Amino acid sequence: MAGLDYFEVEATEDGADNYRKIATTVLQDHNLLSIVEGLHLYIDPEFPLFVATGLIRPPRSAIKVSDVGNVLVQDGKAVIAVGDETYLAAMLKMLWDRLGHDNVDQPDRFTVIIENVEIPKDVENWIVIDPSESLFKDLIYAIQVIAPEGFKVRRENYGKNRFSYAASENTLPEKDVAVIISDCFEKMDKALVEGVSE
Repeated sequence: MAGLDYFEVEATEDGADNYRKIATTVLQDHNLLSIVEGLHLYIDPEFPLFVATGLIRPPRSAIKVSDVGNVLVQDGKAVIAVGDETYLAAMLKMLWDRLGHDNVDQPDRFTVIIENVEIPKDVENWIVIDPSESLFKDLIYAIQVIAPEGFKVRRENYGKNRFSYAASENTLPEKDVAVIISDCFEKMDKALVEGVSE
């Protein structure tokens, strides 16, 4: 799949081809191809069990107030000269949440004024948007779309640029699922080290 360095589907021959197509479409539709480095799907229709493991490229850095505009603190107020309107709405919401709606004013589309409150010294470093916060939610949503319908018993995990998702109609035997997840990661790590890509 374009954008992935590793993509493998372990399933019956017909099932593997179908899941490969489904996963390709879902990841493209959710704009996750640039984020997911590797994906390994394991499908056992007998149990039934669906497992997805993946490696994630480091997300882009967080957007700070200083990325949205220049901050000038003077005479007990802060004036933000907006240079990039892309994140203006998110910045305003964050400032309103942290400082109060009455203390943050936007007289025009290129100016934001903070007054009537003590101006924090690090206001220009406040995080407006942290892409990593929504990444896990977006990934799990996409994997739920890929997984078979009706699989209500789920286990999700995310950390250190890795994620795993297991789902079934039945109770998930923790030891067995842990072994399958570990095996999938091992295969993915080995293939990426060796430079194998599908």
